[in-house]
Amino acid sequence: MARVWIEDRSSHSGYKQALAQAKTSRKAAPGRWRVRWYDQEGKPKSQTFSRKPDAEERQAALMQQLADGSYRDPSAARVRLSEVADEWLAAQNHLERSSVDRYRERLELYVKPRWGNIRLNQLRRDDIEQWIGELGRDGGGARGDALSPSVVRGIHRVLHMVLARAADTGRIAVNPAKGVSLPRVASSEHVYLDYEQLDRLAEAAGTYRLLIYLLGCTGLRWGEASAVRAGRVDVDARRVDVVEAFAKDSAETYLTDPKTHERRTVPLPAFLADELRPVVSGQRSETFVFTSRRGQPLRYANFRTRVFAPAVREAKLDHLAGLSLHSLRHTAASLAIASGADVKVVQQMLGHKTATLTLDTYGHLFPDRLDEVADRMDAARSRALAPADEIGADQM
Repeated sequence: MARVWIEDRSSHSGYKQALAQAKTSRKAAPGRWRVRWYDQEGKPKSQTFSRKPDAEERQAALMQQLADGSYRDPSAARVRLSEVADEWLAAQNHLERSSVDRYRERLELYVKPRWGNIRLNQLRRDDIEQWIGELGRDGGGARGDALSPSVVRGIHRVLHMVLARAADTGRIAVNPAKGVSLPRVASSEHVYLDYEQLDRLAEAAGTYRLLIYLLGCTGLRWGEASAVRAGRVDVDARRVDVVEAFAKDSAETYLTDPKTHERRTVPLPAFLADELRPVVSGQRSETFVFTSRRGQPLRYANFRTRVFAPAVREAKLDHLAGLSLHSLRHTAASLAIASGADVKVVQQMLGHKTATLTLDTYGHLFPDRLDEVADRMDAARSRALAPADEIGADQM
């Protein structure tokens, strides 16, 4: 058992002098009881208390922590959260620029204004839960507007990750943001277009009809589709190679490499390959297939406002609540499933990391084949149990 002891300082000259000074200056009296111990590295540590019961409680806690390995140096927890937040953000250089930018924005707008000057040892779970509620009511005072449950959860996630780093580096024993009550995000229904609706939307998009078809038939993300180059479209093999994508941070739109599982080759329906043939033929391989009218890379916000939204109205699809450019990705998945594609094919087509993600998102679209499975099991059992002479007769 680790040695932790209590020292009575009442007879120490230094304590007596500090006590006398406190009386004349009306300051708080110094602690009479000092708890002493050695940490895991053999360094001497101490903490003073005015009341002996408090010192004894601390002594018991320290003995337990040093014995079970949960001890944390109290001085390490006196660092302010803003320091740990900056340290954590600097370590996220393995993430996409857009992700780091989003984390930075949440830290600067919401986390730091409330918690930046608070020391780690002063953070309490109850206070964090109260703050979570404030974010949902008035944005926590950052902008004055109530935040949606999904945004609140995203802000909490950043705080949680910062404090997780503090715990991992030994500054705190427990992450106070762990397990707090969070607002529930209402599940939103995906919008799926059928072939007739997709055709109407594409025709209404005018010069960008092939881009609408590409999104709605291949499931490419917007950033992937807008970054397709002529040299990556093989109209003879009816394939498109997805090897780069546009992303956006607070400063600019930029090209980036997709994650490993997002690099893929997607199939093109014959009609789309035929229509893309004259578009890509004769083009330099590095030329973007779809650009603005000035030949510049497409920007999501501009395309959504100037092309997609008017096309939705013209195609008389504005009654479909929630219809967005991303809905075309869902549309591609639903059309592929309806045509008989299995979950692994859909996973590869969409660039999902796992088939589980594909099933979680689109599992309800796969046909119920329980009766088909049962019938096949019946047939297999009958064949397995059939008398040898019947099997021989069947094979004659």
